Amino acid sequence: MEERISSRKNPLIQQIRKLLSSRSARQREGLFVTDGTKLLQEAVSFGAGLRTVLLTDDVQIPDLPEGVRVVRVPEDVMGSVSPMEAPQGALFVCALPEKAAFSPKPGMLILDGIQDPGNVGTILRTADALDVPVVLLEGCADPYNWKTVRASMGAVFRTPVVMSDWQSVQTACNAAGIPIGVTALSDRAVDIRSAKLQNMALVIGSEGQGVRPEILKVADQELIIPMNPHCESLNAAIAAAIVMWQIRMGE
Repeated sequence: MEERISSRKNPLIQQIRKLLSSRSARQREGLFVTDGTKLLQEAVSFGAGLRTVLLTDDVQIPDLPEGVRVVRVPEDVMGSVSPMEAPQGALFVCALPEKAAFSPKPGMLILDGIQDPGNVGTILRTADALDVPVVLLEGCADPYNWKTVRASMGAVFRTPVVMSDWQSVQTACNAAGIPIGVTALSDRAVDIRSAKLQNMALVIGSEGQGVRPEILKVADQELIIPMNPHCESLNAAIAAAIVMWQIRMGE
């Protein structure tokens, strides 16, 4: 049975605002929020743990799992809580999935301190498309930030997001005999086209700082994406896409 909320001060509206703006609130409550009719359908299709769906009157209800709370709101209330400049009329709350265990695999991508949610989401979307395992290290954007979820185009619903810390990842890769490669702008770096990326765990560094020194220090190989000499660097999501494509090409 549908409910109706017309006040911007309703406790549910206030809760959604907190979940949209605070990573700690998401972790504390075990919930996250995102928006859009297409993403809602993805969440339904892939069993994303839907809890509550907020809809404006002009949006049709998809076939929702049993027990999902459905709330209708006026457009002005939707506009007051939606993070989008032009809300699509659907905002929904999902349970955070159980933490996915890290398991080292050759040909995997390791994200080090990538803080832009759009970049992280785009990388997760590309990794999902190319079937490349990804792990997010400390300092990365929250994969359940609404910007990350939107940029992933539902990849966070389809593929478990793995998060870990560098020490654990390094120890596991060493134990499994998987060499660690890092993207770096250095004289020692080898063209990615001449390296066997499919046998390595590849680290992509942050947008501004690159791979942190403690990882560079222990890396088995430094790698570079060939580019025009007058170009200093690539966007992290673009660099990751090129590396992932090269991993797949080498198989």
